[in-house]
Amino acid sequence: MNEDFARRVAGHVPVLRLGDVLLVTLQGDLHDSTAHQLQQDISETIVRSGVSGVVIDISGVEIVDSFLGRVLAEIAAQTELLAARTVLAGMRPAVAVTLVELGLTLPGLRTALTTEAALELLAQPVVSSRSGGRREENP
Repeated sequence: MNEDFARRVAGHVPVLRLGDVLLVTLQGDLHDSTAHQLQQDISETIVRSGVSGVVIDISGVEIVDSFLGRVLAEIAAQTELLAARTVLAGMRPAVAVTLVELGLTLPGLRTALTTEAALELLAQPVVSSRSGGRREENP
C-alpha cells in the first residue's frame, strides 16, 4: 500500500449521509489538518445534499482538549449558518467533566447519550421564533 495514501486515509473522517442527516464518527485524536478537512467536508456536504442535521458521535473519543472543543463548536456554528442543526452523541463522563473544567460550553451544540437519541432529537420539528432564530417545538 502506498504510504502517502495510507496517511491520507488514516487522517480522514468519513461523513456519511443517513436520509436527512449526516453522521460523523470521531475516533481518537483529531489533528489540525484532519479537523480543517472535516469542517470543510461537513459544510460542503450540507450545501450539496440539503440535509437538516449533523450527528457527531464522539463515543470513541477518550480525551478531549480545548482544540477539539473549539473544533466541535466551530462545526456547530458553521452548520447552523447553513440551516442545519448539530447534535453531539456518545459523550463519555470523563469527556463531559473535562469540557466543564476547560470552561467549554459548546454553544449551538445539543447533546444526546446515543446516536439513536441524537437522531430522535433531529427528527423533532423546529419552528422560527419571533426574534428570527429557531426553537424546537415541544410535542
